[in-house]
Amino acid sequence: MRPKLSKIPGEVCYPFMYEKSLKCDFEILTDDLCRQVGAILAEMPPEFPVLIAELEQLQPMIYHLNGSIRGKCAVSEEDVDWLRELYLGHRADTAESVSGSAAGFVLPRGAAPVPQLNAASSTAKRAIRLMVRLYDEEAVEIPEVLHRFANVVCNYLFVLTLVINRARGEVEVPFVSQSYPERTRRKT
Repeated sequence: MRPKLSKIPGEVCYPFMYEKSLKCDFEILTDDLCRQVGAILAEMPPEFPVLIAELEQLQPMIYHLNGSIRGKCAVSEEDVDWLRELYLGHRADTAESVSGSAAGFVLPRGAAPVPQLNAASSTAKRAIRLMVRLYDEEAVEIPEVLHRFANVVCNYLFVLTLVINRARGEVEVPFVSQSYPERTRRKT
């Protein structure tokens, strides 16, 4: 028997839980991302007030991303521009952190909240892949702004690991892949 929603109060955690569409998977994953940002905020040391303020502004935007496929698109070009500018500023400030790696990659290391930021960055990647699958497998039109925003979220969360590690005097460990020829590597 196919599972279905219970009619008993308290036995339904999400009204779309049993649908076949990947929309529900996307919404659960972006809900997780929003919760991860909340956990990052709880772990963020007070000596990073600027990052705390940025993350506090970003967190509700992730919930806007969450509902923007099933409902009205609630992520704007201004949201993408705002986050991209933050990302580019942090990236410029930490350019030397990845300069020792030919491809610009570093091993994910560092004390809290760095592991949580790395995990959230990976969750953003999974959200992007679900948007691709929604289009490919279910022909769901995804507003381009959502792809762009989720990509910037991923990059932004990663660059915060560099910002925090740099402030703590941590030296990033470069990673050079042996799987890909040099000519195919690119920097983000």
